[in-house]
Amino acid sequence: MRETERVLATMKEKRGVAMLIDPDKYDSGLVSRLVGSGLLPTVFLVGGSIVLGDTREVVRDIKRQSTTPVVLFPGDNQQLTEEADGLLLLSLISGRNAEYLISQHVRAAHRIAKMDIEVISTGYMLIDGGKRTSVEYISGTTPIPADKVDIAAATALAGRLLGMKAIYLEAGSGAKQAVSSEMIKAVRESIGDMLLIVGGGLRTVEEVSRVMEAGADIAVIGTVAEQNSEAAAEILRYNKTGR
Repeated sequence: MRETERVLATMKEKRGVAMLIDPDKYDSGLVSRLVGSGLLPTVFLVGGSIVLGDTREVVRDIKRQSTTPVVLFPGDNQQLTEEADGLLLLSLISGRNAEYLISQHVRAAHRIAKMDIEVISTGYMLIDGGKRTSVEYISGTTPIPADKVDIAAATALAGRLLGMKAIYLEAGSGAKQAVSSEMIKAVRESIGDMLLIVGGGLRTVEEVSRVMEAGADIAVIGTVAEQNSEAAAEILRYNKTGR
């Protein structure tokens, strides 16, 4: 396990857009096109709630084509590979299911400790995005209501006090509504200069810009890259020139 925090520092200093890659939907040509256009995300995230494909091969292919950092976003302890540059060690602190709060981590602890990878302990918070999401179903947890800003801020603060290095606000893949600016600002205030990642329902430059201005360090896109290449390109162009 790497003791350095270079990936964490890169995400905090460069800020910007992360592209979430589901290994089961991976298109090697997409990365090739991004490299060719020069419109790359700040970081690639790789993972999903349920992954049947080979995460290692996906990470290898991305790194073969690009120098952009690749960070694991694992849905369970089977999605680990030291081919990546970093690992978001997600603990679902908004839920009350011990399986995703600590049990998966116990199973993977010895393996992770032996891996040559930067580990970023991350408080993962599921926020109601207007529809039931895969992570909600799989984890068996209830999202924090979108209007309960005080609960979100207190939960994030608890993550900070527990020594976590990052907070991830997640409205869920394909969310109807993204995390509100009010909630992002409140969480930012409660966690200080910790890395703040926001994802779910971000489909336009305007939405990405909004969450960044509200205090996010990293705005995550995923569904839009799979469904609307033109919109994704606009977001990545903003990532390169608009901030």
